Amino acid sequence: MIENLNLTFIETVSRSSNLEKYKSMNGSDQENRFFKTILSSIADGVFTIDDQRCITSFNPAAERITGTPSKQAIGKKCYEVFHSDICETGCLLEKSMQTGQEAIDIPVHILDSNGRRVPISISTAVLRDDDGNVLGAVETFRDLSAIEDLRKQLEKNYSFEDIITKSPLLLKILSILPDVAESESSVLIQGPSGSGKELFAQAIHNLSPRKKEPYVVINCGALPPQLFESEMFGYTKGAFTDAKKDKPGKLTIAENGTVFLDEIGELPLSTQVKLLRLVQQKEYEPLGSVKTVKANIRIVAATNRNLKELVEQGNFRNDLYFRLAVIRFDLPPLKDRRVDIPYLVDHFIRLFNARKGKNIVGVTPVVMSILINHEYPGNIRELENIIEYGYAICHGRTLGVEHLPVELQSQDKMSDQNKYSLQSSFLDRTVVDEGALILQALKQSGGNKTKAAEMLGMNRSTLWRKMRKYDVQ
Repeated sequence: MIENLNLTFIETVSRSSNLEKYKSMNGSDQENRFFKTILSSIADGVFTIDDQRCITSFNPAAERITGTPSKQAIGKKCYEVFHSDICETGCLLEKSMQTGQEAIDIPVHILDSNGRRVPISISTAVLRDDDGNVLGAVETFRDLSAIEDLRKQLEKNYSFEDIITKSPLLLKILSILPDVAESESSVLIQGPSGSGKELFAQAIHNLSPRKKEPYVVINCGALPPQLFESEMFGYTKGAFTDAKKDKPGKLTIAENGTVFLDEIGELPLSTQVKLLRLVQQKEYEPLGSVKTVKANIRIVAATNRNLKELVEQGNFRNDLYFRLAVIRFDLPPLKDRRVDIPYLVDHFIRLFNARKGKNIVGVTPVVMSILINHEYPGNIRELENIIEYGYAICHGRTLGVEHLPVELQSQDKMSDQNKYSLQSSFLDRTVVDEGALILQALKQSGGNKTKAAEMLGMNRSTLWRKMRKYDVQ
């Protein structure tokens, strides 16, 4: 069990042979239990260190935010657990111990046990005995992930660090994404609806030299050809009936920035000709004008269709395709990257907690196994909708099978043993499923491998072997 702050003082002082003195001034065992209950119930992470920066206590919220069980954290140097961007260069705990000054709500980033970059705000204070001797320090920290996610949704300020994945294919794309963003080359992103194409397009813009300039989205499938051309290129006075004055198009608004052409596979051939000139020569003519306008823009396009197949069918221009696909990314459907599902579930839970003011902590293992094995015709967007549906009807702290849409509840047909056993045939279809469920079981058990093994229907040695096989930490 996690030690409370009051007991931590006892542990720390005992190293200085002042244990009896501290006990006498500290109060009763009942008071210690009160401290323990308080620290276990608060939402903020709390941990303490001794004068050597070794962790001496770690409350449940600290476990949840960092993904590290207290048994693994206690006794380690604080920087070995948090991997903060200030750990080595400007540790606030060490500074507080040296100067006696508190730090209040300082924003930093840490890396959790899964390697996810987590924004937090931290406050520190020094722990002293009655004689003023420094015993250690205490830090409280608050997870700002949900607030940061909401801010980024409002500002559309995404980077590659906001793309949640452990998929080898997507990790390979992310490894080159900063270099692609730095270039001026056109990018084509192909993938099924709901697979995250918009997020990749925004990340390319936000990582590029044009990041401070406009980012303009044009939905190629939402408007008929004539309206699409006027919206994109603009028009001059008298170009058509009711054109009583010049109107700039979205290309003018996007000058010096990035244009995202979404669902470009829906464009008719007549419009593709004009778009080819824009992509190839970076120039265009507003409707009704004979004057050529130069465009200083970066073009990123996306489609849920296979443009090569459209080219072969004669429905998409071959020259336009190759101009757009200087760099091409093919995003897989969610069913081909099931290892990401537990991470995406955690992400949406944090997001809806912030949006809806609830404090749901996760899903049951049975729900997770259902989610991992669902086919997801709607991809990530469908998973988000499933979690949002659960939030609408859940009044507890965990999403269960009863909180899933009816069509998913019908998938819960297996025996209890098969629901938890990774050795059952339905989970042997892909190694991704098995590794993801091991990770979820470890999260549900708070890192307790014995409990996780029981949950998964295997012995502890088998769990260790599979953890090494799938590189699950």
